[in-house]
Amino acid sequence: MDHLSGYAHRPLPFVLRYLRQRLAAHVAILSAVVGAVACSVGTQYGVKNLVDGLSAGPSHGGGVWLAFVFLMSLIAADNFLWRIASWTASFTFVGVTGDLRRDMFRHLTGHAPSYFSDRLPGMLTSRITATSNAVFTVENMFVWNVLPPCIATVSAIALIGTVSLPMSLGMIVIAGTMVVAMFHLAAAGRPLHDDFANKAAAVDGEMVDVINNMPLVRAFCGLGYEHDRFDATVNRELVARGRSLRYLEKLRLAHAAVTVVLTIGMLAWAVNLWQQGAATTGDVVLVCTLGISILKCAPSGNRAPLGAGTGSAAIPCRASTSAPVNAITAPPERGGGAGCRGRPRRLASLGRW
Repeated sequence: MDHLSGYAHRPLPFVLRYLRQRLAAHVAILSAVVGAVACSVGTQYGVKNLVDGLSAGPSHGGGVWLAFVFLMSLIAADNFLWRIASWTASFTFVGVTGDLRRDMFRHLTGHAPSYFSDRLPGMLTSRITATSNAVFTVENMFVWNVLPPCIATVSAIALIGTVSLPMSLGMIVIAGTMVVAMFHLAAAGRPLHDDFANKAAAVDGEMVDVINNMPLVRAFCGLGYEHDRFDATVNRELVARGRSLRYLEKLRLAHAAVTVVLTIGMLAWAVNLWQQGAATTGDVVLVCTLGISILKCAPSGNRAPLGAGTGSAAIPCRASTSAPVNAITAPPERGGGAGCRGRPRRLASLGRW
């Protein structure tokens, strides 16, 4: 299918092509997720109304029960909307992977026979599978991990505006500044993540090279040498991974510190408004719960460093590992026969033969 060639080096239009094929289902999923998050944040406003009604005393029992029904409705809608989104996604996201693999397979089979002469079948099929799995992962991560915290934060700021408009505007300024700062700090760490991705790919490349040339490695008694060299390669990858992870943890620590200080300031501001008679008890509870919600939106569980995904870390940095080596340029030293007591001057594997 020649039309797929037009998407080379254009991953976003390529993915959007398959999302548009199931547009109605994706809109339903996004609408359900947005509604579920809105109901989840809205339950905190329902708690505020319930607290205000209870604070008014038993004489306002009608308002208390109305707030109770409102709160229970939001809780029920929150749970059912999540299930609707999940049920629809179980068909839609899987269908997208099927559409993508069918098109890519047809595109692959449309090549000339010479295209397959110097390419391994397993490599070609794994690329199709890896692409569909990557799209499936991106869809799931966006819908379940990226979109909900963003909506929850925006909704929380909007609800805080019902308590104090200056407080809400201050949060918008602080949040916007923090987003810009985190973006630039995250971009500054890209060399560390790229270094880790390259070294992780080098580990895979070393293993592939040794396994492809295993008869030659054994013939020249090079297992011990290859083990030592592989250990050194792994150690370099571990050091790079540690640097990448620690940089991300520094970003998370900075974000968490700012968020905690912001939540404490919001709650203190709300208590001060309550002392002045400008806020009710429910307003203070609302600000407290919304602050906790914003804290929960802080990044804490994602441990995958940037650039370490299947796309970047799975590309070997070494040259040609798909064909056996044909020439031997460095014979082994004497005494390296069947007993393997000698050592080769230079191992012939990994393209060094």
